[in-house]
Amino acid sequence: MAKPVDTRTAGRKPVAKATRSTAETEKIRAALAARRDELTAEYDQTLSEITELQRDRLTDSAGDDQADTGTKTFEREQEISLANSIKERITQVERALERLDEGGYGWCERCGNPIPVERLAAFPSATLCVSCKQLEERR
Repeated sequence: MAKPVDTRTAGRKPVAKATRSTAETEKIRAALAARRDELTAEYDQTLSEITELQRDRLTDSAGDDQADTGTKTFEREQEISLANSIKERITQVERALERLDEGGYGWCERCGNPIPVERLAAFPSATLCVSCKQLEERR
């Protein structure tokens, strides 16, 4: 039976991956862990605020007309969307930590080329190089 082809790596030139020193890896790990902890605290705070606002809305909904109800629903959806966005960023940072452990951190998942240090400094959980990210955004 033929081995299935991984379309993400098909046609990709093998790139020799440079190894980081243990100190560099630990510095990156500490920065990512700190960012994860910061986002987790922000997520917990957001959930707490949503819960409190929801409690307030339930006790203050007597006499609401359709416009009031619609406004409250819209605001709740916005708050939940914000919480989901924070949760997604936490997931991205956790994935970056996994890639760091696996040795794939700093390398594009699509083309295998190194992700520029400047991009990683601005967006530490980046998984694509600038070129591949631009291609993805055009789709």
